[in-house]
Amino acid sequence: MSSTEQPRGPVDSSRIPRYAGPATFARLPRLDEVGGRADVAVVGVPFDSGVSYRPGARFGGNAIREASRLLRPYNPAQDASPFALAQVADAGDIAANPFHIDEAVDTIEAAADDLLGTGARLMTLGGDHTIALPLLRAVARKHGPVALLHFDAHLDTWDTYFGAAYTHGTPFRRAVEEGILDTEALSHVGTRGPLYGKKDLDDDTKMGFGIVTSADVMRRGVDEITDQLRQRVGDRPLYISVDIDVLDPAHAPGTGTPEAGGLTSRELLEIVRGLASCRLVSADVVEVAPAYDHAEITSVAASHTAYELTTIMSRQIAEARDPGAGAL
Repeated sequence: MSSTEQPRGPVDSSRIPRYAGPATFARLPRLDEVGGRADVAVVGVPFDSGVSYRPGARFGGNAIREASRLLRPYNPAQDASPFALAQVADAGDIAANPFHIDEAVDTIEAAADDLLGTGARLMTLGGDHTIALPLLRAVARKHGPVALLHFDAHLDTWDTYFGAAYTHGTPFRRAVEEGILDTEALSHVGTRGPLYGKKDLDDDTKMGFGIVTSADVMRRGVDEITDQLRQRVGDRPLYISVDIDVLDPAHAPGTGTPEAGGLTSRELLEIVRGLASCRLVSADVVEVAPAYDHAEITSVAASHTAYELTTIMSRQIAEARDPGAGAL
């Protein structure tokens, strides 16, 4: 979008009820309705063939879109109107083969390449965490090795499951092996629960990951943790990956591998908002499985998380075009 064009925003909910019409993210226009180009493309990846326990995240993207009908155009927490600062559009779904994981990974990577090639940043709605690997490949092809903040109950740096290299528990080991992550700027946030053995932590450390557990957030507080994460990332291009199971099951029951003792939705949102000064180049929210959700609790939390991430990207895009416009 040029500096003289005005973004096309969401449907006016004072004229058309929120429950009416197609469920695009935040009731934003489709990508084809804005000429096929957007500053931030919200894209779904309905794929969950990489899960190791409960399936259903293939329906997560559309569940998040439905929950996002309640999002409004002004974000008071960041004092910004993200959809007026930059063109944000719903790019629909990347259709990937549910019967062949390797082929699906290649399809997702190619589609992400195409979207990034238009100049857009990606806000991806999963899908299971397998999809983070092809997304990171595409982002690193554009920006070089990226910093990663990985919000999750689990490490996702295991080697294989049943001999399969590409699963929702392995994407970040593969990413380190492929050299697409900046190993000086990696951190898990919100991890907790039992592991297969202490070697899991040893291997993770060797890959360069720092760990902020959910107990760390509880004991040290959001502000201190966020400051630590900002320092770790510095001014590097940053990718944020949010597995919704980073939240306690009380806040996100609709996910495939729940673990007790997680973050509250308030803690997650405050940490994300605190990263607004970091150079966010793309992000994902994954592992929403609506079949296990109650009253859309999980989908609502996921939609608000995606909204905060989108707001950060929109502000930074506006600031790059017109210093001061994004008020970072």
